[in-house]
Amino acid sequence: MNYKRVFLVVLDSVGIGELPDASEYGDEGSNTLKSCMTVKECELPNLKRLGLFNIDGVGCGEKETSPIGVYGRCKERSKGKDTTTGHWEICGLVSEKPFPTYPDGFPDEVIGEFEKRTGRRVICNKPYSGTDVIRDYGKEHLESGALIVYTSADSVFQIAAHEKEVPIEKLYEYCHIAREMLTDDHAVGRVIARPFEGEYPDFRRTARRHDYSLVPPTDTLLDVLSKGKYDIIPIGKIYDIFAGKGLKKAMPTVSNADGMNKMKAALGEDFTGLCFTNLVDFDMVYGHRNDVEGYAKALTEFDRFLGEFIPEMKEDDLLIITADHGCDPATPSTDHSREYTPLLIYSEGLKSKNLGTRESFADIGKTVADIFGTENSLSGKSFKKDVIKEF
Repeated sequence: MNYKRVFLVVLDSVGIGELPDASEYGDEGSNTLKSCMTVKECELPNLKRLGLFNIDGVGCGEKETSPIGVYGRCKERSKGKDTTTGHWEICGLVSEKPFPTYPDGFPDEVIGEFEKRTGRRVICNKPYSGTDVIRDYGKEHLESGALIVYTSADSVFQIAAHEKEVPIEKLYEYCHIAREMLTDDHAVGRVIARPFEGEYPDFRRTARRHDYSLVPPTDTLLDVLSKGKYDIIPIGKIYDIFAGKGLKKAMPTVSNADGMNKMKAALGEDFTGLCFTNLVDFDMVYGHRNDVEGYAKALTEFDRFLGEFIPEMKEDDLLIITADHGCDPATPSTDHSREYTPLLIYSEGLKSKNLGTRESFADIGKTVADIFGTENSLSGKSFKKDVIKEF
């Protein structure tokens, strides 16, 4: 079977159980999917049909008697549990060295240099929840003009500012400054603009967040496909995560619903290559806020979307669903969790198969490159032959 289009969907943070090394990250017992399945209203009939609950060790849900998809789970080889390392590995780039993190805040030399370059004082400078930080520091920010800089358990330098105090383009400029500064030992995975609005104490974050990632140090699947003259439709945070490397355009989204609508619209486009979608609400809106019910509802909405998307797929379309890490909303932590990720594959006429446990997220990128017949040196082991021989 020769595929013309591959639709790769990353359900941001939808992990399916702790990895063997989860204790090294403080994530023992994490299982994002299982936590969501405790919510009665979490209904996932289409994911069930694909084989989600047949995956080894998933630990929840009812197995499908006759799955219609190929299914399995993936380990993360990279050192970390964040968006950047997860997506890079999915696309064939394993990060052997972890990105730096700052559990005690950024050192004085970093903050001092940032203040010097921006001409603004910094407040907070510690790990913080994104919603809590604007509640606790938003008033001081408006009164003083100081920038709210904070981090998390992930390798991020986040800058929060009220859009009335700091116009959005100015906030993006400050992020560019930080990204330019943060290199070598302080090369964080992402610098993130976190604009907010409203009046104290009812501040709320806006949809004009923007991520500034490191440029991948080597080629990824995106470079491989671009060099092969294949089309790439990057929906959501994809352009930001890869710092535009291997991409010609950005297609940002404001919500999961927006991302799903753009993905469905891509079904009607005549292209040859990859439609690569990140659905970030699972992580950003629900996981980090420990909102189990909201997370479960978002999964249900994605499942309904699949019920509309799959019937419209063409015979030479392939759908791959996975995740980049976990973010169990039922644990005390509000940070990402080190978990296995699901691997669900569907195409019309594809015979169901259990792919077991893949040793790296990179197997996905390696397989997509293999499907399109592109020469590459990506990490990972292709499962193309395991799937195609079943036709």
